Amino acid sequence: MDINNKKSWDVIVIGGGVIGCAVTRKFTLMGAKTLLLERGGDILSGASKANSALLHTGFDATPGSLELECMQDGYREFIEIKDKMNLPILETGALVVAWNDEQLSKLQGIVEQAHTNNVLDVTIIDKEELYRREPHLAQGALAAVSVPGEAVIDPWSTPLSYLTQAVKHGAEYRFHCEVKNGVLTDEMWCLSTSKGAFSARLVINCAGINGDIVESICHPSPFQIKPRKGQFLVYDKAAAADINAIILPVPTAITKGVLLSKTIFGNLLLGPTAEEQEDRWKAEVKQEVLQDLIDQGSRMLPSLHNYSVTATYAGLRPATEEKYYRINDYPEKQWLCAGGIRSTGLTSALGVANYLGKLYSENFTPLFELSPPQALIWPTMPIISEYHQRDYQCKSNGGIVCHCELVTQREIEATFDSDIPPECLGALRRRTRVMMGRCNGFYCSSQVAEIINGRFDHTLAVEALK
Repeated sequence: MDINNKKSWDVIVIGGGVIGCAVTRKFTLMGAKTLLLERGGDILSGASKANSALLHTGFDATPGSLELECMQDGYREFIEIKDKMNLPILETGALVVAWNDEQLSKLQGIVEQAHTNNVLDVTIIDKEELYRREPHLAQGALAAVSVPGEAVIDPWSTPLSYLTQAVKHGAEYRFHCEVKNGVLTDEMWCLSTSKGAFSARLVINCAGINGDIVESICHPSPFQIKPRKGQFLVYDKAAAADINAIILPVPTAITKGVLLSKTIFGNLLLGPTAEEQEDRWKAEVKQEVLQDLIDQGSRMLPSLHNYSVTATYAGLRPATEEKYYRINDYPEKQWLCAGGIRSTGLTSALGVANYLGKLYSENFTPLFELSPPQALIWPTMPIISEYHQRDYQCKSNGGIVCHCELVTQREIEATFDSDIPPECLGALRRRTRVMMGRCNGFYCSSQVAEIINGRFDHTLAVEALK
């Protein structure tokens, strides 16, 4: 996107993770002139690029919490709009499996909490039914809680669709644009960034792992980000056939534990870990931790020994000193904050956006004129789900470039004609799955380079792969 001379906006959203994309969409569709600023080279450059990609019902959330409200509102709206934007969903359901008597004793409490949260189809199933559904599970399971509404979605195309719809209605964005400071003068925020100054009547902090630093621009931050690293293993696609539902452990007071799940891209996912660290930006993969993950996964699903791990990744969750969402409004400072959105952000994003919109409408003196669109434009997102029809199955696709992930030349070229074209190699990979298979681009990288042909800076491409 070209940077024009426009420097003043109704709303500036800081942070291009899934929350920032959803909030940009919400305020744009409310009728505000909205700008998204992201310090990375693409959306999802921070915590949002590495998650378990689950759509949660909220069955195990704290009853009465804002997190539960936002999750269930976000779930509802996603189901309502997914077909309009061609977003895939894999309706697997989930099973919370008890492997010992202590865990078995907790199952009834999980069901009661789910029912309190109005997730009424949650039930206990006995071990015979469990093994009928999941015959490859290790022996020794005693029973499970069945949660039919849990599902798997596309973690990359979904937030991209939110921002794409916003852009189609006039929103703009800037990548590689780090917000460094700001001042509120005469009812206008002026933000200093690495790409110059931008002004807006309202600022919304959706900066994720950097949320407390951004919050300190407005006032001393009421929360502190304590990065929590989660490491994941991705198994070869054949492994996904060995489970049908998302396999969850019975949570403890300390952790929810690791899960097994299909991915929308046809693989099997194992993770995450939960490790506290100081560094906000480096999410290093550690071999000894991954080996422990493999051991945990194999105890639940012994057939994992038969499959190769094709990828590993780690992400940082923007945890705070408190478990709950840190969503607040400051009308006198023309500022909204969505902080501490941790592992449930993909599900809750639309709900968080709706809640922020409600806070603005109810608590702020109108700061700008709202001109909502009379008719909505619904972008049709390309399907990169393994469980839906792909472009390689269609005619005139230019041929398959990436044979591991079956990505066509047409799919790659189409991204550069989209509303939010990739500006780095990491962005291209998330939009198409190219170079994300078991060979990690060994066989297709030269052809990909020919197609890219100088469309973005090579140094940014290298940076995006780190």
